Amino acid sequence: MVHETRSRVHAAAQEEGKLASKKQKPDNETKERGQNVPSKNKKSADNEGKDGEPEAPTKSKKLKAEESEPNGREAAAREFAEFCKAIGERLSLEDMRKILQANEQDASGSEDAVVPRCEDMMFYGPLEKCPVCEGQLEFKEWKYKCTGNYSEWARCTFSTNDPSRRSGSIEVPDDIKDDFIRKWLKQQEGKEFPKRDLDEEAHIFSGMMIALSGRMSRSHGYFKEQIMKHGGKVKNSVLGATCVVASPAERDKGGSGGFAEALERGTPVVSENWIIDSIEKKEAQPFAAYDIVTDVVPEGRGLPLGQLDPSEEAIETLAAEVKLAGKRSVHKDSKLDKDGGCVFEKDGIIYNCAFAVCDLGCQMNELCIMQLVMVPGNRLHLFYKKGPIGHDQMAEERVEDFGSRVNDAIKEFVRLFEEVTGNEFEPWERQKKFEKKSMKMYPLDMDVGVDVRHGGAALRQLGSAAAHCKLDPSVSFLLKQLCGQEIYRYALMEMAQDLPDLPIGMLTDLHLKRGEEMLLQMRRDAETVAESGPEADAFWTDASSKWFTLFPTTRPYTMRGFEQIADNVASGFETVRDINDASRLIGDAFRSTLLDDPLSECYKKLGCCISAVAEGSEDYKMVLKYLEKTYEPVEVEDVVYGVSVERIYAVESSAFPLYEEIRNLPNKILLWCGTRSSNLLRHLHKGYLVLAVASLGAEHGGGAAGRPVKESSRGVS
Repeated sequence: MVHETRSRVHAAAQEEGKLASKKQKPDNETKERGQNVPSKNKKSADNEGKDGEPEAPTKSKKLKAEESEPNGREAAAREFAEFCKAIGERLSLEDMRKILQANEQDASGSEDAVVPRCEDMMFYGPLEKCPVCEGQLEFKEWKYKCTGNYSEWARCTFSTNDPSRRSGSIEVPDDIKDDFIRKWLKQQEGKEFPKRDLDEEAHIFSGMMIALSGRMSRSHGYFKEQIMKHGGKVKNSVLGATCVVASPAERDKGGSGGFAEALERGTPVVSENWIIDSIEKKEAQPFAAYDIVTDVVPEGRGLPLGQLDPSEEAIETLAAEVKLAGKRSVHKDSKLDKDGGCVFEKDGIIYNCAFAVCDLGCQMNELCIMQLVMVPGNRLHLFYKKGPIGHDQMAEERVEDFGSRVNDAIKEFVRLFEEVTGNEFEPWERQKKFEKKSMKMYPLDMDVGVDVRHGGAALRQLGSAAAHCKLDPSVSFLLKQLCGQEIYRYALMEMAQDLPDLPIGMLTDLHLKRGEEMLLQMRRDAETVAESGPEADAFWTDASSKWFTLFPTTRPYTMRGFEQIADNVASGFETVRDINDASRLIGDAFRSTLLDDPLSECYKKLGCCISAVAEGSEDYKMVLKYLEKTYEPVEVEDVVYGVSVERIYAVESSAFPLYEEIRNLPNKILLWCGTRSSNLLRHLHKGYLVLAVASLGAEHGGGAAGRPVKESSRGVS
């Protein structure tokens, strides 16, 4: 038994604000916003031609020269604004769609999307397709962003300030007879399109009125300068403010007057990091990710788990009730389990589905649960829940009573399945045929059984289970830890996958196999991807979105590089797979009234013999000596992790060779083979297998061979 020990070292000095060392651009730039720049063109009806049409504004011959002058951007913006105003008065929405189509541009969407797209194309030239996915580029938030899909798993992430444009004249369909457009096009013949001058940093906070509240880590003057330099304005009052920026410490002190007023008005209150990160990432970040008050407002919707401090999230999830434990489990939020409800089955189909979708290209991370539940009295209910992962308060949730109308309930269930996934229901349930659709969800293939976080022994059950156990006390001590919920909850919590709504610990072998195949394919694809650039960004966003769709988390991130796949993703997959094995071994033993000794039942299923190694024996001394010589304490920030030996066990199993056989082999060497407690039941049950994903780590650790000393991160060896 190897326990981790820890000791404190001197804490590092507090890190300075990120902005202190960052270079800022000169504050001499004015915003360019087409329709919002007032026209100073004094041409009026006096300049109209004989046909009554206003003279088409021409692109100034001096435009190029003006752009090098301080007022160049202002002049260019004014000219573009005049053009936008003119075509807005002359062209209908349908005309604009036709012009876009004639120039091979996207003509779909609402008026708010079509009009600026047409204005940009006619003044600056038709855009080339996205170089990454061949999608349509669109001007958003002071840069051009791709609106296409990299794959069915993720949106394209390509963006640029200098998009490629097609040369040649603008094509206008013959049925658009407006003379203004014809004159304008004729004036542009032989001329180059002007270049849209963009400075996204100067417009990060464009159009925002930001209030500063209370004592902050740096002076109000400093933050005011940063806000104004990047296009925003600072208000002295909360009234009319877009948001209020305050220090998290301000909240702990009760807040200033402005802080309290913001709460009353429902104005977003965000931390200082919102300003810092927005400038660093060159675009205004979502308020929700930096909200510091929603969870303390009585009528508020609370914070998502992924936006809590990791330690706070751990407290929430470790103590949370598992709401969906497996394929035949009734979801706790439906409250139908209290009425004696059970999941409806018919013709071999269990009507219970869970789905997830993660698309980091558009910041989507959602889940969906739907099931048919039959309660006593033959009343059939449909339970449906859909919303952001880890944010229950924002989820759509309903229970619909179908009474005895079984066929109607099934039809509605099938309809919802097709709406959520874009696939047919029966081919999935009967043959596992499924094709991922863009922006649609992917099913988590739940197995019939009980997630170990629900079926394993709770803390209050462990003492009673050990007291009734007929095994040797030292063995029951080990089994008590391996059969409890704690180590499995802890392992999933560390990966932010301890989701109460999804049975991560009870997935089918097929789902796990798909995950393994995806991981290996990801490794192969990663070898051919460049280290950086738009293609690499899109690839890693797509790969990460795939992975966190199959294995959801409250904190999805864009993985980057081969090492991260091998060290983080592969080890996380092994943990999920081994926890699933533990769920099958333990089952519902600790909730069954038929078993007097659930620990002994679990021990029988292991199919191995475990015994404590006597202190003072040669084997015991060998392990102690080896531990002293090979294990070096690990320092993480201000904590030093060491180990101490409490018990040493000998294991004989049919899953691997006998120890005596290995001991008598020549050329043997003792190697560390670290594992964690949550993986140990699988190793005892199936042996220390060479993993298919071990090929990921050939250059980064790989798998250990030979007779291993098992060391656990949670106290079991």
